[in-house]
Amino acid sequence: MAVGDKPTSFDIAALAGVSQPTVSRALRGDRSVSAATRLRIEAIARQLNYKVDKNASALRRGSTSTLALLFFDDPAPDGSRINPFFLSMLGSILHTCGARGYDLLTSFQQLSADWHVDYEDSRKADGLILLGYGDFDDYSRRLDQLVAQGTHFVRWGSPDPAHPGSVVGCDNIAGGRDAGAHLLARGRRRIAFLGDASSQYPESRDRYRGLASALREAGLAVDPGLQVDALSSEASGYDGARRLIARDIAFDAIFAASDMIALGAVRALGEAGRTVPGDVAIVGFDDIPAASLAQPPLTTIRQDYARAGELLVDMLIRRVARRETEPVLLRPDLVVRKSS
Repeated sequence: MAVGDKPTSFDIAALAGVSQPTVSRALRGDRSVSAATRLRIEAIARQLNYKVDKNASALRRGSTSTLALLFFDDPAPDGSRINPFFLSMLGSILHTCGARGYDLLTSFQQLSADWHVDYEDSRKADGLILLGYGDFDDYSRRLDQLVAQGTHFVRWGSPDPAHPGSVVGCDNIAGGRDAGAHLLARGRRRIAFLGDASSQYPESRDRYRGLASALREAGLAVDPGLQVDALSSEASGYDGARRLIARDIAFDAIFAASDMIALGAVRALGEAGRTVPGDVAIVGFDDIPAASLAQPPLTTIRQDYARAGELLVDMLIRRVARRETEPVLLRPDLVVRKSS
């Protein structure tokens, strides 16, 4: 290489004793290149002050080396409009994208607009990661459109044979069963559920199914009067708990479909003069950061957001490469704190 010439990937290949395609794969984080070879190539690239021309690389590969993460526009107490659980997952998604050689675009899903055609069709990104959905009946129609137009996408949620697409989710039935078994072991027998149990909110529905399973295994009947609809927000949890109290039906525990619902319920119970966990034990779901800081600290079902973020990115990369994927359900863990 002459003095003053701009270094190329061929110069790196010559110095590293590998082929130019190997250099390209190594510099975009392709796992087919061994760690030792990748580190040697990266060191030579730094010595030569080599910069990857992403535009040229994308043109050669017919890709953008960019993934898009679309959040559902969701109520949040801090005004962020993002469910706190998904904020916890964001760090893992960003880290994994960087490790795999991808940039990440983030935006909100605007269900009133054609968000489902705006990214891959305009070549902004190679594929989509979808977090959150609101009403699943409306959301599922958009998923069908994504499939019909051949968009590469993965989503966090519940697998559903009626809606094809790659899914990473939580074993919500197992989580609900664990919450119910824990409350039963604490001597609670009248366990209420705050959360929507309809097909419009399949994750919440499955958590209720898990609770119902635990009750039946203990020989207890499931009382429909102890189920109160609530969406995943503190305000909805507060309102749901107030409606539960107003029904004047005995209950000694609440399993909430999310930590946000549970935190709202704690406030409503306090205003009604009921102590937690003395009068009413409470278990939430997600283990958002606020759960451990609540008073009392919230017992909850923890989802593995770090592993979830990694799996979503890797699954989407497989989809972009037109490789087969299977739905993945992650087993949640019970985290016992003072609310139960």
